Amino acid sequence: MKRLLLAVTCVAVVLGGCASVGKKNVAVRQAPVRVVTVQAPALDAQGQPIAHVAFRPGISSVTVENMAKKQGCTGGVGAGLMTPPGPVEVYRMVCDNRTIYQAKCELRQCRAI
Repeated sequence: MKRLLLAVTCVAVVLGGCASVGKKNVAVRQAPVRVVTVQAPALDAQGQPIAHVAFRPGISSVTVENMAKKQGCTGGVGAGLMTPPGPVEVYRMVCDNRTIYQAKCELRQCRAI
């Protein structure tokens, strides 16, 4: 009985594979492309160019982002670490209105600069 079931399954797989060979008009759906515009160089509220620094998260990034949000600074990638990790760290966040929010954290105790 098991051999009969195995034989029937093998025949079904072979016939199913042969049926798919003849199909040539297969429609392929592509995912929509997201277009992002980038302004170069970015200028702050006073018209000075903003230095582009690669985003590096730190231990206190979320704390600084919450501090900035209370001051009305939202948007961007978030608060990025500007100094090497250690007991004293400086974070910078570019706001939607192109102002820069900076904070200094000493042993995870942060204050705005």
